[in-house]
Amino acid sequence: MGVPYVPVLGLIGTDLLKRRDDMVVAADPFDGSTRTVVAKALRPDVAVFHVQTADRQGNVSCGYDAEVVILAEAAKHVIVTAERIVDRLPEKEAVGAFIPSILVDAVVHTPFGAHPGGCSGMYGPDKIHMAGYVAAAKDDASFAEYLRNYVLGVLDHDDYVERFVPQEMRQPLGGDAEG
Repeated sequence: MGVPYVPVLGLIGTDLLKRRDDMVVAADPFDGSTRTVVAKALRPDVAVFHVQTADRQGNVSCGYDAEVVILAEAAKHVIVTAERIVDRLPEKEAVGAFIPSILVDAVVHTPFGAHPGGCSGMYGPDKIHMAGYVAAAKDDASFAEYLRNYVLGVLDHDDYVERFVPQEMRQPLGGDAEG
């Protein structure tokens, strides 16, 4: 969007402002009587999204409604991982938010790329794995072990899927997916 800051409603009176140095309370520039929180605009180097479907040109159907287009516009580069890749994805066929190819730098075919979370319309979250993740996140040593097992200890994504995605979640997804 190219703006230096954005107004954020609903944060006045919370303790969030005590913990963040990128947000301040400012007077409304139009009437001066209303005060609101303004947040410094972010310009991430890279945004990564996992979605239901993308085409070979980089058009993306997220499968969920979200503010991903704004995030894609803000980022210098966008990488999309997708459950399936199709030849062509017209915007009118998109489910949920649509990200046009002009905003996307790369599309990577990544079945089960949202695991252990779910992918809307494709598969739900792996509740057993998520419970293990939450337990591991409670202290540094447990989380380091989690990272060794599930992130650093796999050869590649296929190895991760084979070892950690439950068999009952692995059902044919359909579409024109590439492997």
